[in-house]
Amino acid sequence: MSTTSVSGSSDAASLYQQLNGSSTTQSATSEAADRFLKLLVTQMKNQDPLSPMDNAQVTSQMAQINTVSGIEKVNESIQSMTSQFLQMQALQSASLVGKGVLVSGNALAVEEGTGTGQAAFDLSGAADSVKVEVLNGAGRVVDTLDLGAETSGRHAFEWTAPEGLADTTGLRFRVVATRGTQTVTATPLMRDAVQSVSTSGSTLTLQLAGGGSVAYSDVKAFSN
Repeated sequence: MSTTSVSGSSDAASLYQQLNGSSTTQSATSEAADRFLKLLVTQMKNQDPLSPMDNAQVTSQMAQINTVSGIEKVNESIQSMTSQFLQMQALQSASLVGKGVLVSGNALAVEEGTGTGQAAFDLSGAADSVKVEVLNGAGRVVDTLDLGAETSGRHAFEWTAPEGLADTTGLRFRVVATRGTQTVTATPLMRDAVQSVSTSGSTLTLQLAGGGSVAYSDVKAFSN
C-alpha cells in the first residue's frame, strides 16, 4: 500500500508562527488559517492507517488556531473602542473651554475692578499656624494673611489688594505652615481658566489663559 507523506508538524508550526506573529494582519491570519485547515485535511486523507495522526496533536493545533483567531478579534474590538473613546474625549474636551481650573502653581491673579485674587493650598497635615504671604514681581512681601490653625487637606483663600498697592501684576504667594516647631508641607494651588484644548493620542492638554499648559490629569479641580 502506498502512502503520501506530509510533514505535518513542521508545516503546522510554520503556519502557527505566521498566525501568532506580532505584525499579522486580519487578511494574513485568515489566509494562514485556511492553509492550516487544508494541510490538516490533506494529512488526514493521506495518513498511514497503521500509524494514524495523534488526536491530541490535532486538537492542540486546532486550539492554537482558534486562540489566535480569537485574539485577533479581541484586538479589533479594543482598537474600535479606543477610537470611539478618543472621539468622545475630543467632543467632551470642547466643553472645558472657559472653565476655571485649580492647578499646581503659586501665581495669584487679581480680578480687574475688584482687586481680589483667589487661590488655594494643600496641607500635608494639621497646622497650628498658617500664614499666606503675597509677593510682588520683585519677590518682596507686600501683604500677609493670617489664617490661624488649619486641618490637613485643601484650603481656599481670598486676598484683596491693600490700598496703595498700584501694581498687582506678577503677584505670587507662599504658604508658611507650622505645628509647634515643625514645618508642615504646603503645596500652593493657583486658579486659572481653560483657553483651548488639544489632544495627542490619548493625552489631553489644556492651554491656560494665564499662559502655559497642563495635562488634564494634573488638574486638581474644575469650576464654572
